[in-house]
Amino acid sequence: MRRTPWLRVVGVAVVATLVALGGLRLAETRGATLLPVPLLSSLVVGVIAVVVLVLGWNVRQFARGRRPGFDPLVAARTVVLATASAYTGALLTGWYGAHALVVLGDLDIPARREVALSTLPALVCTVALAVVGLVVERWCEVRGGDDETGDGAATGSTA
Repeated sequence: MRRTPWLRVVGVAVVATLVALGGLRLAETRGATLLPVPLLSSLVVGVIAVVVLVLGWNVRQFARGRRPGFDPLVAARTVVLATASAYTGALLTGWYGAHALVVLGDLDIPARREVALSTLPALVCTVALAVVGLVVERWCEVRGGDDETGDGAATGSTA
C-alpha cells in the first residue's frame, strides 16, 4: 500500500469546496438559510484526530521496537484509519470552507458573521484531521528490511 500523496488530499479539498460552494449557492437562491456550524461537530472531529494520532503513535513505537507486544493487525487497521482520516478531513475542509466562502461578502450582517465565525473551529479541526491522517500514514510506513520476507520488497509501503 502506498502512502497517500498530500497533493491528492489538497485536490480533494479543493474539489469538495467547489462542489459544496455550488450546492450551497444554489440552495440559497431557492430560499435556504445557512445555519452556523455546531461546536459539537468541531469537537467530534478534533477527538477523532486525537484518537488517530494516539493510535499512530502506538504503531510508531511498535515499529521502533519499543512496544514488542503490539498486535500487527492493529497497526494495519491504523493505516487504513489514517488514510480514511486524511480523505475525510479533506472533504470536510471543503464543506466548511464553502460555508465560509458563501458568507464572506456579507460579514456586516450578524447572522452571516456568526456562520463565518462558527466555521473557523470546524476548519481548524478538519485540516488537523487531514494532516494527522497523513502523518500517521507516514509513521506506519514499513522501512526496507522490516518486511516478513526479508527481501526489502516492502520499502515505501505501509503496514
